[in-house]
Amino acid sequence: MAWALKLPLADEVIESGLVQDFDASLSGIGQELGAGAYSMSDVLALPIFKQEESSLPPDNENKILPFQYVLCAATSPAVKLHDETLTYLNQGQSYEIRMLDNRKLGELPEINGKLVKSIFRVVFHDRRLQYTEHQQLEGWRWNRPGDRILDIDIPMSVGIIDPRANPTQLNTVEFLWDPAKRTSVFIQVHCISTEFTMRKHGGEKGVPFRVQIDTFKENENGEYTEHLHSASCQIKVFKPKGADRKQKTDREKMEKRTPHEKEKYQPSYETTILTECSPWPEITYVNNSPSPGFNSSHSSFSLGEGNGSPNHQPEPPPPVTDNLLPTTTPQEAQQWLHRNRFSTFTRLFTNFSGADLLKLTRDDVIQICGPADGIRLFNALKGRMVRPRLTIYVCQESLHLREQQQQQQKREDGDSNGTFFVYHAIYLEELTAVELTEKIAQLFSISPRQISQIYKQGPTGIHVLISDEMIQNFQEEACFILDTMKAETSDSYHIILK
Repeated sequence: MAWALKLPLADEVIESGLVQDFDASLSGIGQELGAGAYSMSDVLALPIFKQEESSLPPDNENKILPFQYVLCAATSPAVKLHDETLTYLNQGQSYEIRMLDNRKLGELPEINGKLVKSIFRVVFHDRRLQYTEHQQLEGWRWNRPGDRILDIDIPMSVGIIDPRANPTQLNTVEFLWDPAKRTSVFIQVHCISTEFTMRKHGGEKGVPFRVQIDTFKENENGEYTEHLHSASCQIKVFKPKGADRKQKTDREKMEKRTPHEKEKYQPSYETTILTECSPWPEITYVNNSPSPGFNSSHSSFSLGEGNGSPNHQPEPPPPVTDNLLPTTTPQEAQQWLHRNRFSTFTRLFTNFSGADLLKLTRDDVIQICGPADGIRLFNALKGRMVRPRLTIYVCQESLHLREQQQQQQKREDGDSNGTFFVYHAIYLEELTAVELTEKIAQLFSISPRQISQIYKQGPTGIHVLISDEMIQNFQEEACFILDTMKAETSDSYHIILK
């Protein structure tokens, strides 16, 4: 009986020992990690976990990507926990990107022993600049002739095959590589973030870029068009040594923060892991777009094309009469965008019909395309003409006299039906005597050289020579009667505005 009483005691001792051992093991874990050394929020903030919910598998298991790309540059410490990492790069400096084969056993067996193709791009992070990417890059090309935005440092790179850089795509490079072999590519970014800011007088906050890598496998026709994987990271590019100074400044700012504030920010990692993203869409741009700096808001009127029509509008490019209709199909809408110099936005409006585009409000278009192109696109959609700076109405004196005689004759015959005088509108943009001469010559279907001088009839019938300043002081929609006088010494005419 005594032995029976000791058994529970022994069990109790054993249980107590197990509890103590378990507690000791827990305390050991705490001592190894240290108080506050790691937290679950810190772990979740790692770049490998920063994927959008839509890209996660349905069962919420961690998704192992077939490839992993690692940029060997430290991330900024001034990035909040749930924000994407930001990496600072120096202009023109070579940075290594390691291309890692991350496939599980038996995954993608069709690429075993074969090459894959990767396309590197430096693109805009901001959505607004993405919509105007082609214009931005064309402007950069114009300011930096002969330079590229992205290059590969081939002597330092390892494992890349057939590297190529398209001369017309300054921000893109591509190459082949074998996932089974060590591959590292060194890239150089030659543009800086402040080159694409609105103001250029210094001290502006530079725009962020993205380094994006799209990888493709070979199809049955030997073309690398089947998408395998895409990943990107956010960067900012500074002038040489500028990235180092910015990194130091961010680190010093974080050191001044309280421990509670520091918990809201993720630590600086020695390398940047590119996160999975959607593949970058291929865009075919129109190569005959005008170069920046040569766009003019005024239309030059060719003298040889004038047919004397008084209804000539001040700025009549072909797209003005090419109004978009609600019945326009998406394919026709794409063509309309190209014709009207909106090729930059064709990718954005790929599936938009004419009715879809016409339903956009002014604020919608400005938000999508930015203020300048948004207003231009909205005016084109609504078929709005640019108002001339000055409109005057003229009537030839011979026609005026004939109409007066007909009117007087009808009154004598007892016909009460009044007649009206036909005037022609002249639209002026530059408000100069030369422009007025050209417009009147078009009205008479003659060459401007045949008009010697233009006068305005002043007080007591004097003839005042028309000057630029006088035209600038004409009243809007002023009416004049044109009288023509043959010049005595040459085969030309004097025009008098009465």
